[in-house]
Amino acid sequence: MKREMKWIFVVTMLTLLVSLVGCQPKPQTSGPVTIRVFGMDQAAMTPEEMKAIADEFMQKNPDIKVELEFAAYDAMHDKIVTAMASTPPSYDVFEVDDPWYAEFVKAGYLADVSDRITDKMKSDVFKSAWDVVSVDGKIYGLPWLLDQKYFFYNKQILQQAGFNEPPKTWEELIAQAKVIKEKGLVEYPIVWSWAQAEAVICDWVTLLYGNGGTFLDKDGKPAFNNEAGVQTLTWMLQTIEDGYTNPASVSYLEEDVRNVFSQGKAAFALNWNYMFDLANFNKEESQVTGQVGVALIPVFKKGAEMGIISSSINGSMGFSVAAKSPNLEAGWKFIEYLTSEDVQLRYSAHMLPMWQTLFEGDNLKKLESAGPAAAVMASAFSAQFPYANVRPRAAFYPEGSKALQLAIQLALTKQKTPQEALDEAAAKWLELSQK
Repeated sequence: MKREMKWIFVVTMLTLLVSLVGCQPKPQTSGPVTIRVFGMDQAAMTPEEMKAIADEFMQKNPDIKVELEFAAYDAMHDKIVTAMASTPPSYDVFEVDDPWYAEFVKAGYLADVSDRITDKMKSDVFKSAWDVVSVDGKIYGLPWLLDQKYFFYNKQILQQAGFNEPPKTWEELIAQAKVIKEKGLVEYPIVWSWAQAEAVICDWVTLLYGNGGTFLDKDGKPAFNNEAGVQTLTWMLQTIEDGYTNPASVSYLEEDVRNVFSQGKAAFALNWNYMFDLANFNKEESQVTGQVGVALIPVFKKGAEMGIISSSINGSMGFSVAAKSPNLEAGWKFIEYLTSEDVQLRYSAHMLPMWQTLFEGDNLKKLESAGPAAAVMASAFSAQFPYANVRPRAAFYPEGSKALQLAIQLALTKQKTPQEALDEAAAKWLELSQK
């Protein structure tokens, strides 16, 4: 009986052992790590250029596969937030706008890469570029796009109107617009991106600071609803009512501005760097090639009397790795390649490099030789960037911005007075700051 029990025990144990061996996971075949990269389908490098860079990277790194996804700017923030809700997140690497960094760091979305930043990066990249990707002294990505709004004008239209130079103040611009309109050169001389979106904040901040105003006061409280802010918003509305601003501007984004200007239907426009190449050199995209000029953005006469030379908006962005990404090393390797001096030099037609060293000495000649747009915009960048203003770095910025976007829209469509609209936005900003 004991012998039978012993035999049954042995058989049972052997069966169990075979079963356990069968349950062991089979060794996975080796293959490339896949990283999912999310970026903007709007300004800066085009999706086609990004795909070419990804192909270059994969050829140099056959153990990493890059999958790209793009979206228009206004869809990016919410898509990133949704993607970060899962583990692992839907994106390993993604583009981050300057005012989102504080929010995303607080939410734990971004990997701290402070110890990966080399001495060469620290010394050779514009100091202001590091401000974009830094929060509380730590670095959460690499700067990628140093951009700001520029003032573009149609040289042929100005000449036909009898003007030899672009305006230096907004009052001078209105005077030129009046002549252009009276001569029938274009129906609406000015076009803007004033839709209820972040685009209108960029234009409004540019105008506000050029009028001697500020977004916040020294204590961090809203100052945009003071006299300078109300005057600025009132001026915007007046240009629509007087027929100088294209009334469709209240629904336009930057691409709409580019299309109208490129059709020769506007004499003046604010837009990002990328517009210059497409409007001035791309005959498939533009009817005004060879006619596009770029100058310092005007300021109001009041601002000029205060010593303000020009005013723009800093629209810089960075690329970051998701903190919960299982492919952090591969993701970081791709960001390093994407932001490298060589890549940024070769793909500088629609965006300028973050590397200060590329704007110096013989390197500047290389940058200018990258294409006719780069040659012009490198000089324009250096002239305009000292006057680029930043939006507040607050974790609640997206909500605060939406309140201000709504306020401006209500004022421009005459549903509220500029004072009423801005006061409501300021109250909302204060409420958010106290949460």
